[in-house]
Amino acid sequence: MTDTNRVVIVGGHGKVALLAAGKLKSAGYAVDSVIRNPGQSDAVRAAGGNPVVLDIESADVDQLAAAFTGARAVVFSAGAGGGNPARTHAVDYEAAIRAMAAASQAGVRRFVMVSYATASTDVHRLDPGDSFYPYARAKHDADEKLRESTLDYTILGPALLTAEPATGKITLTEDAGDDWPDNKRVTSRENVAEAIAHVIKADAAVRQTVNFYDGDTPIADVMSQ
Repeated sequence: MTDTNRVVIVGGHGKVALLAAGKLKSAGYAVDSVIRNPGQSDAVRAAGGNPVVLDIESADVDQLAAAFTGARAVVFSAGAGGGNPARTHAVDYEAAIRAMAAASQAGVRRFVMVSYATASTDVHRLDPGDSFYPYARAKHDADEKLRESTLDYTILGPALLTAEPATGKITLTEDAGDDWPDNKRVTSRENVAEAIAHVIKADAAVRQTVNFYDGDTPIADVMSQ
């Protein structure tokens, strides 16, 4: 049975994840925030989440499924942070794939992936020797696997992240014109958190990839059912 007011955030100590936990809690959800380091527990609680200590790099599908069982949705907001190609692959790709399998095993249909706006194209334009390439490859491949799944996914692709407060308004990258992505568009992390909360509350943008930046249109108008 699904507990319709519980959401699990994987990568619960990330900046976007902490903001999303607070917004989901304000919307009436209980939030389990999966973290690797127990020392992050107080920050998670302060943000509105319930810390669940589980190392997603080593956790298998059964362990992840146990954490997901009964939830309404899983949000994958984990990331290795770049700099180490092997760990980037382990977290941003391999752990993401296991999380998808675990959600299916646990009977959690709703899966929200936090990606980035040019994940679908960077692998084709970057030199494999570029230091950013391992991250681009991992995110691209994880997103593709999610699209191939039977989950009710939403892939959120923000542009360059900032610490600016949320405006609640965004623009799709497809509406940016010919200068995208070279126009250095940005997205507030808090707007990403607003988008996460919206697509879960409204069950919006199901089986869609939404690439966006801070813009002029209310999130609810951009991301409809």
